[in-house]
Amino acid sequence: MKVWLYYRLSRDEDEELNSLNNQRKIIYNFAVSNGHQVVGESFDDNVSGMHFNREGIDKIYEVVEAGKIEAIIVKDLSRFGRDYIECGKYIEKIFPQLGIRFIALNDGYDTKSSSSTDSIVIPFKNLINDSYSRDISIKVRSNLEVKRRQGEFISNFAVYGYQKDKENKNHLVIDSYAAGIVRDIFKWSVEGLSPGSIASRLNQLGVLSPMEYKKSQGSKYKSRFKTSAQAKWSHVAVRRILQNEVYTGTLVQGKRTTPNHKTKKFVYKDQDDWVRVEGTHEAIISRPQFDL
Repeated sequence: MKVWLYYRLSRDEDEELNSLNNQRKIIYNFAVSNGHQVVGESFDDNVSGMHFNREGIDKIYEVVEAGKIEAIIVKDLSRFGRDYIECGKYIEKIFPQLGIRFIALNDGYDTKSSSSTDSIVIPFKNLINDSYSRDISIKVRSNLEVKRRQGEFISNFAVYGYQKDKENKNHLVIDSYAAGIVRDIFKWSVEGLSPGSIASRLNQLGVLSPMEYKKSQGSKYKSRFKTSAQAKWSHVAVRRILQNEVYTGTLVQGKRTTPNHKTKKFVYKDQDDWVRVEGTHEAIISRPQFDL
């Protein structure tokens, strides 16, 4: 039988127990020992199982549609996914319609030999996996909220003009070069230049935009607002800096959230619900100049 191997690991899990290598070894050995032909494999690393918009799953679709495989093998149901509705749809509807056998080793589940008992147990197992993700999500949200209220910086990337403290990733320290550019931007604004004029001046001077500067410093930062091979300064970027209180030593966080652990769509909060903490780091711009 031609089989496809799939494995997944998310950031909040025990990496030693569920490492990608460990998962692969288990399902590969099972396939070979049972005389199956391993056509290929795919995986998702550091990816949540609460959604199915994953590269590893997309690869499965490709080989299934091409008629290259007859079965999919995973270590257990939670590796395939943790959304019990989506998992059930794939296992009980999509795969059977496509004639694809699905095997979850640790759960002892195989669609070829599934019984009426399996049809009752599997949805409950998927529900438990879903509940686990929900509980983890609640704990993570609670922990992040505590950090915000304590004035800890929790974003992945430091705002332009600062960098993360090497001794404390939740604290910002001034980036002397970028901070000088920020001071120029505020000075020019006070002198009467518009954000568009400031952006043009910075581009004429050959100053790297925030995105390009981060990349030059070795950051993997990406932005969906990039429209050319090399991102330039824009009036939007300048205005964003002029309106950011972080330059006065104040952290304003928690501006947006997601409705629940099953969706990545952001919902913006009312300004009264933002978490604002003053004096968390050294200021680049004085409060009077910022207000002006």
